[in-house]
Amino acid sequence: MIIATAGHVDHGKTSLLRALTGIDTDRLPEEKQRGMSIDLGFAYTDLDGQRVGFVDVPGHERFIRNMLAGVAAIDFALLAVAADDGVMPQTLEHLAILDLLAISRGAVAVTKTDRASPARVAMVMQQVQEILEQTSLRGSPVFAVSAIQPYGVSELRRYLAQAAANHSARSRSGNFRLAIDRCFSLRGIGVTVTGTVFSGSAAIGDNLMLSPSGLRVRVRGIHASNAPVTATGAGQRSAINIAAASGDALDVAQIHRGNWLLAPDAHAPTARIDMRLHLLGTEAAALKHWTPVHVHTGANHSPGRIALLEGATLAPGEQALAQVVLDQNIGILRGDRIILRDASARRTIAGGVAIDPFAPGKGRARSERLDFLRALEKSPERLALLELLIQSPYGVDLEKFRLSCNLTPDEAAALWTETAMRRIGRAGDQTGISETHFAAFTQRAFDTLVQWHQNFPHSLGPNETELRAKLGLRAGQTLLNTAVQHLLHSGKICRSGTLLHVPGHKITISRQDESEWRKIQQFFGASTLTPPRIRELALTLEKTPEETEALLERLARAGRVLRVSKNRFFTPEILRAHAAIAEGAAQANGMFTAQEYRLLAAIGRNLTIELLEFFDRAGFTRRLQEGRVLRASAQDIFGTGYDRHTQADN
Repeated sequence: MIIATAGHVDHGKTSLLRALTGIDTDRLPEEKQRGMSIDLGFAYTDLDGQRVGFVDVPGHERFIRNMLAGVAAIDFALLAVAADDGVMPQTLEHLAILDLLAISRGAVAVTKTDRASPARVAMVMQQVQEILEQTSLRGSPVFAVSAIQPYGVSELRRYLAQAAANHSARSRSGNFRLAIDRCFSLRGIGVTVTGTVFSGSAAIGDNLMLSPSGLRVRVRGIHASNAPVTATGAGQRSAINIAAASGDALDVAQIHRGNWLLAPDAHAPTARIDMRLHLLGTEAAALKHWTPVHVHTGANHSPGRIALLEGATLAPGEQALAQVVLDQNIGILRGDRIILRDASARRTIAGGVAIDPFAPGKGRARSERLDFLRALEKSPERLALLELLIQSPYGVDLEKFRLSCNLTPDEAAALWTETAMRRIGRAGDQTGISETHFAAFTQRAFDTLVQWHQNFPHSLGPNETELRAKLGLRAGQTLLNTAVQHLLHSGKICRSGTLLHVPGHKITISRQDESEWRKIQQFFGASTLTPPRIRELALTLEKTPEETEALLERLARAGRVLRVSKNRFFTPEILRAHAAIAEGAAQANGMFTAQEYRLLAAIGRNLTIELLEFFDRAGFTRRLQEGRVLRASAQDIFGTGYDRHTQADN
């Protein structure tokens, strides 16, 4: 069990821990000189056989940032209130922070009883009990203690031992996440980071990642509760010795308080977070939209602003959906607690819980977006997913859901299996949609295609990109591709090259266009991967580039060719050949780079970029960092062959 102190400066927190554990948690020379905690201090001890870790936090208002880093993932709060001073400003602020963090287990030590009369001690104890009633620590026991005599320390120690014995170990579900609050390097050992494990577990030899930098590291050694161990997990304070996975030297300058050490599957830096926000009732005025704030989460601190999503202001004591917009990327996931302080970092004003770490910048206050957030904040994850499936006509991005909820791949697979939904797309890029919504979307796609034929009778049909544009941008390419495949397999529609149409739909091209096509068809043979540019075809046809482009556009409407870039048209056969090369390039690890593709296709750099950008638009590939991954098969996007559905005028 991890216990953190809280309370006003000079209320005896460090002295109390020394009396409880025999350890002085003030480790800095400046702390010794000033007699005041500045940074976090740590102590471990056995209480009646129960191993307990203590985090001693500074009480001065100037060091609230350090205090917040120490209480982010604790199990138990030990609030200290000096009998001679009574409740002071930082007592109230620390208590408000503990409340916003939803810490419900704790105790209060009324310290320095040797400096106050019994009547004064009794009055302060009553005062403390009254302020606790409005917080998550209501009902917590209050002990009168003196670290000097010592008095009441044994009773407090026995209570803490009992609390530790009754403490249930945290579930180790989810990916490993440790909030880094210290980093140092020791000769002969190397770089070590310390912090509290928020979720999951890690063992010596594991490959982890520093976030948000994305630097990959390997675990060389672990200390938990001040003892060497082979593994650590959620709820434990740990010191982890790490080395760069690449074998290069790792420098402490690359790591900062507020970074995360985590499993690669939990790495998702973000700067926009939708949250459930609660404004403290002690605030003198309402919170306004776009108020600058200091944002604290985990051990991290970052400036940012608050965008209110349910009105222009939020009254003191009220709660609402809001978006945190940060000045830098941080690591945060659904369920993480957030504390907000004012722009001058002088007082705590609000807090809450993260709902969606991948919040959009546009449309963030639309009614359907707010409904999405209300569904996502439900618990457990299975209930949230079911609610999202009901209200999402275009489906739920399962990879984002897995990331935001910190599900391991195995946990996600189990949840997908037990949830009634249709999964579409490839692993790592899947959408979940209810069968009801999928049937409705498929019918709408068919109706839109029929309407296309009525509106454009001289066109064989749209390609998937054009059909998606008619359906609306919210219709994802993967969803449309799956609906199209369903319609193709059912025989309700046909594909000619890349164009979609209903069975029996044909168009007529002129004899002149058919004659011109025969003149240039040789340049689009199956043996070539590089069709000529428009101006080169114009020379063959003895036409202007503008006339040639108009011809190719008419041929494109007939399904003979498809425009890939400003200067080039490709036949479906050539596109299928290029798509096959892309599939081959991605076989090794599911991803390929532009350079790899260019070498395999033996084409120029400019044409490579044009083709790959076309593949992205068509929904065949998706750009990911410096490479591309496949989103669908070449057959699904470009068909299996070219079925002629045109004829020349007689």
